[in-house]
Amino acid sequence: MKNWKLKAYGFLIYAFLYIPILVLIILSFNENRQSSVWTSFSLKWYGVLLQNEALWEAVWHSLVVAGWTAFIGTVLGTLTALGLARSRVPGRGLIEALLYLPMILPDIVLGVGGLIFFSAMGFTLGLTTILAAHVGMALSYVVLVLRARLAGMDQALEDAARDLGATPLQAFWHVTLPLLAPGIVAGALLAFTLSLDDFVLAFFMTGPGSNTLPIHVYSMLKKGLTPEVNALSTVLLAGTGLAVWLFQSLTAVGGRQKAKKMEGELTS
Repeated sequence: MKNWKLKAYGFLIYAFLYIPILVLIILSFNENRQSSVWTSFSLKWYGVLLQNEALWEAVWHSLVVAGWTAFIGTVLGTLTALGLARSRVPGRGLIEALLYLPMILPDIVLGVGGLIFFSAMGFTLGLTTILAAHVGMALSYVVLVLRARLAGMDQALEDAARDLGATPLQAFWHVTLPLLAPGIVAGALLAFTLSLDDFVLAFFMTGPGSNTLPIHVYSMLKKGLTPEVNALSTVLLAGTGLAVWLFQSLTAVGGRQKAKKMEGELTS
C-alpha cells in the first residue's frame, strides 16, 4: 500500500510539471491567434517564427554570450578551485565567501549593482556587460562543482606521477585534468544553461540592439500571448531534448569503448 501511494504521488508530481508543457506544445499547432481558442491544426506559427529576424538575432546573442560564459567561467573556475584546494591562499575564507555570494544574493540585487557599477565606470551597456555579469554569476557554480570533485580526488595519484619523473605540468595534464574532466564538463554545462536562461541580469545589463532570447520573449509576451511564443518554446524544448540525448549517447559510447579497452588490456 505504501509503495502504491508513493507511485501515485510521484505520478501527480510529474503530471503537475509536464502537463502544462504538453499543452503548450499542442497549442503551438493552433491556427487561431488566441492560444486559448482551438480552431484547427496548422504549422502557420512555425513559419512566422522562421521569418522573425529579431527573434533569431536574440537567439544568436544568447548562444554567443552563453558559449563565452561557459568557456571563461570554466577556465577561471577551474583555476580558482585548484588554487583554493591545493595552496594556502591568504584570506582564503574571505575569497570563498565572496565566490559563493552570487549564489545567495537575489539576482535583482546583482543586476542593480552591476548596472550602477558599469554606468559609473562609463561602460556602454550591451553584450559585453551581459557577458561580464554572467561570468561573475557562473563562476560561483563552477567553483562549487569543481571543489566537490577535488574533494573526492586522491592527491596521492598526482604525487605518484611526480615521483615517477613527471613535471608539475605533465602531472596536471595527464593525471589531474582527466580526473577533473567530469566536473569541468558539468560546470561548463551548468554555466551555459544559467547564462542561456538568465533574464534578470540580462534585463539590467542589456543595451540597444543587444537583446538576448529571454528579453525578446518577454517583449513578445507584453504584446499578448500568441502561438508564436508556443512554437518558440516547442523548438527550444526539442533542441534541449536533442542535446541531452546526444550527450547521453556520446557518454554511453565512450563508456563502452573504455570498457572494451580495459577488457582488451586485461585479456592481453
